[in-house]
Amino acid sequence: MNLGMVRLTREQQAFAAQAREFFATHVTTEVLEHERRTGDGFNEGVHLALGRRGWIMPAWPAEHGGAGLDAVQVRVLELEASRARMPFVTLGTTRMVARAVERHASDEIRPGLLREVAAGTVRFCLGYSEPEGGSDIAAARVRAVRDGGDWVINGAKIFTTGAHNCQYTFLITRTDPDLPKHQGLTMFLVPLSEPGVQIQPIRTFGGERTNVVYFGDVRVPDALRLGGVNDGWSVLRGPLDSEHGMGDDAGARKLADLSMGKGYLHELGRALHVAVEWAVTPRADGTRPADDPYVRYRLGKIEIDIQAALCTPGPMGRVKASDALVHGAAALMDLLGPEAVVSEGAEGAAGGGRIEFAHRFAQGTATYGGTVEVFRAIIAQHVLGLPRPSYPGSKMLVSAAQRKR
Repeated sequence: MNLGMVRLTREQQAFAAQAREFFATHVTTEVLEHERRTGDGFNEGVHLALGRRGWIMPAWPAEHGGAGLDAVQVRVLELEASRARMPFVTLGTTRMVARAVERHASDEIRPGLLREVAAGTVRFCLGYSEPEGGSDIAAARVRAVRDGGDWVINGAKIFTTGAHNCQYTFLITRTDPDLPKHQGLTMFLVPLSEPGVQIQPIRTFGGERTNVVYFGDVRVPDALRLGGVNDGWSVLRGPLDSEHGMGDDAGARKLADLSMGKGYLHELGRALHVAVEWAVTPRADGTRPADDPYVRYRLGKIEIDIQAALCTPGPMGRVKASDALVHGAAALMDLLGPEAVVSEGAEGAAGGGRIEFAHRFAQGTATYGGTVEVFRAIIAQHVLGLPRPSYPGSKMLVSAAQRKR
């Protein structure tokens, strides 16, 4: 593995400057304040501006709405977006689903949808989790029943982040309850503007907005089915594996971050920076917190945890980053005391409230994109080659024929 620095050509340096200027222009203080207040993970003005530059799907050729960027330029664009703290969640889910649309959508809908994705006028969210389903996506109960040329969908999805900013949800449904649970599933792109769709917000402890989406007799044309009937699990696996740091393209991009959890570590790094500034600031008696070796030890340990998590690859990095943020943010609050508890925007907040925000944000990182328990199971089975665990009392879906035996 080559961990050396990539030396940018003059053309690539010029592109980096161009990207930096773009994000400085569009990711304004108003955009960041809106994100702080709403937790949307999305800003329409920024998203459409990206679309006008071909930067929503930047590696796509210009004739398909992209910018035809090479791998280095795509990486530069990602880094500049991250430095500007551009709201990213809906862009990320849209890109994941776009890959499934490329592979599995019918010729009738694929070209038009992908053009609108590249322009920014069509966005996708993930319709996976259900109120009683936990992390077992394959246990989906949302029903899709064939009715002529349409499907009628009933049920509810939860934690559908970005649904209020998207045109379609990438929905996993159960189309044959008599088949084993992984075999009776079908994927659809469901328009969120259809009659019978209701979106209700959920506010998380970390300040993000997610949603419950209800489907009541929602009619979806068969043209919006992705892949074969009852073959939804194979359609879902591409985006799901990408979200879990696995699949055919996992590790294929040599310029990608080694750790899946780098975004979590950014928040911890910002909070740590506030704590270091506090530690080196003289108090009224002329002493500094950093004069205490125990303070230096605790700050140093957090930095070591950040660097260790940054160097941890794949799904292991996802778990390590969440653990580092959860424990590190709590340690910083303990170290700084009351001023670290004051929330963002309030008078007396340490570093403008970055530590308090990092602590709140940390709590959700144990569940984003699948719980850390799911990722630990992935590590055990797919990285370490351990057998699938069998827990007493675990539930199984069996067919009607099996139940009659």
